[in-house]
Amino acid sequence: MIRSLEKKLQKIKKQIYKPKDFIIADAKDGDMAMGITSPGPKRDIKGKICKSFKKLDDYKQAMVTMSKSNLVDIMLMSASTGEDLIKKKIFSNSKVTPAIRMNDTTDIWLMRNGNYRSTNPRPFRSARLNSISKFANLGLFSMTFSKSVDFDLAMLNAYRDFRIEALKYKFNHFLEVFNPPINIGLESNELGDYINDCIIKAIAGQTTEERPLFLKIAYNGPKAMEELATYDPENLIIGILGGSKGTTRDCFELINKASNYGAKVALFGRKINLSEDPILLVKLMRAVIEKNVNSIEAVKLYHSELIKKKIQPDHTLKKDLQITDPILKL
Repeated sequence: MIRSLEKKLQKIKKQIYKPKDFIIADAKDGDMAMGITSPGPKRDIKGKICKSFKKLDDYKQAMVTMSKSNLVDIMLMSASTGEDLIKKKIFSNSKVTPAIRMNDTTDIWLMRNGNYRSTNPRPFRSARLNSISKFANLGLFSMTFSKSVDFDLAMLNAYRDFRIEALKYKFNHFLEVFNPPINIGLESNELGDYINDCIIKAIAGQTTEERPLFLKIAYNGPKAMEELATYDPENLIIGILGGSKGTTRDCFELINKASNYGAKVALFGRKINLSEDPILLVKLMRAVIEKNVNSIEAVKLYHSELIKKKIQPDHTLKKDLQITDPILKL
């Protein structure tokens, strides 16, 4: 079976892209960042959030359920979870492509009572390509630039070493570039310019066979997104990351604005996993991308469907209609 990702990438590269070709990834690799809390909080019979957390089996079942829905094109997982589900043949007759997080830089170390994001990110890689290449052929590699020559050099060297290994195993990857977790003395518009230049600098020295299939970056506003998306559209496919859960309006507004300004991929983790109804949320994400509804209408539809299913929304409709992320107000 030809995966939906392969079909959509071909259309994007041939520049015959239509909104229905937008690529969505469910990023359930949180166990490489947050540990025990990754599966999210338990919910009672009415969907109300409890104080205790779901278990790993719950997290895996959510991956299986989303994959079977065929609403997403990629399921991003940790090496341990990915190995288990792939060996259980969850993706054998599926249009969904399994992918593995290949490194875990210190700025995604989000363990309880930790403070790793208070300093410059360092490169680190738990996953080993010689093991992962035996069961998967797509991975995510992440980098973070922080305007420090020593720390940024370490990131670039780590990425170069990964690409050397990836070529050896004929392993495909996509590249994630985070915004720095610390203040590096740039205004929001300057940060977008800086990240864009860092990305182009990082991939300009790569040959075709070692380049990432697409990017996963933070949305830094209309100008930054459009600038990067139009720089080299034949060879550089732009994707956005979801960030924190935020409101449901934040989710729909982010995917709407990013797609309007050139993004062709969205990789959402907490926005999907922490929602009251992940399947419903992704259905409406696609409806927003395809312009069947706007972001406000989508939030209202989401709440209406939750009520029909007798699921208690986490927020009132009024609160959930608010945009809380300042970058989405530009």
